Order: sequence, then structure tokens, then C-alpha cells
Amino acid sequence: MSQESKILKSTITSVMALGLMAASTASLAGKPGMEKCMGVVKAGQNDCGTSQHGCGGAAKVDNGAEEWIYVPTGTCKKITGGSVKR
Repeated sequence: MSQESKILKSTITSVMALGLMAASTASLAGKPGMEKCMGVVKAGQNDCGTSQHGCGGAAKVDNGAEEWIYVPTGTCKKITGGSVKR
């Protein structure tokens, strides 16, 4: 493998890693104007981890008690079965 090829692969890998880090940081931070709504998520549609798993999109059942998604502030209390995660 040439030196140029190694540098190119290293650069691509670094850019991808930075993108993944930014995405994971964004999902951990609260979003302005949004609240975390628990108990209303469809399987595979959750926004972040719980005590059962560590990532978004990993919900196994619909309406799991710990599973949550971001919704506009004030919306969660209007959804049947929804509770705001503090």
C-alpha cells in the first residue's frame, strides 16, 4: 500500500470518527424547545439509550416504560401514556 493511500484511508477514518462523536454528543445533550417523552416510543424508534441498551433505535417493544423520544416541549403530557423524563 502506498504512503498516499495510507494517508487517505487515515483521513477518511478520522472524519468518520469525528462525525460519530458529534452525533453521540448531540443525542446526550438536551435539545432546546424539546423534552424527553417516555412510554410512547415504537420499537426501533427511540432517541437514546436506557438501562437495557446503550443506543438510539434499539427499543425492542412498543411503548417501553424506559424508552423515550424528543418531542416539542408541552407535547408529552398530551400523549396518552407519555411521561416527561427528568
